[in-house]
Amino acid sequence: MSYGSMTLQKLNSFNNGRGKVGKGGRKGGDRKKAVTKSVKAGLQFPVGRITRFLKKGRYAQRVGSGAPVYLAAVLEYLAAEVLELAGNAARDNKKSRIVPRHLLLAVRNDEELGKLLAGVTIASGGVLPNINSVLLPKKGLDKETTTPKSPAGKSPRKAAA
Repeated sequence: MSYGSMTLQKLNSFNNGRGKVGKGGRKGGDRKKAVTKSVKAGLQFPVGRITRFLKKGRYAQRVGSGAPVYLAAVLEYLAAEVLELAGNAARDNKKSRIVPRHLLLAVRNDEELGKLLAGVTIASGGVLPNINSVLLPKKGLDKETTTPKSPAGKSPRKAAA
């Protein structure tokens, strides 16, 4: 194939009027730094990964663009709530590290989280400390009724004295 005096360079320089073109059809020049959806939404949890999980899980045929952002925000809020309460439980026990026991105490002592995670077992969490009120010693009883002391119980020498 002969294009006359046109060289291969000139043919490549046309590029359908787009000017200088880089790899993959992109225009040349400096690339902008990619901004993630999590950064755009102001979240720490990964919106892109949650999108992928929603699509791969086949929860629905289609996934809206706002659904993964909303779900990431809800998950981040729940995680922050549990971590705050668990941190308080660790501090109450004079510990600097959160362990499963602190997570259990945080979740079970909070009414709403306890309701949400009612059927969840936390490994190595133990149980809530609880003593039935029937088993506790009774308050307000006279000392005489608990330990009756009579002079007859003493030895005869001490009673005579």
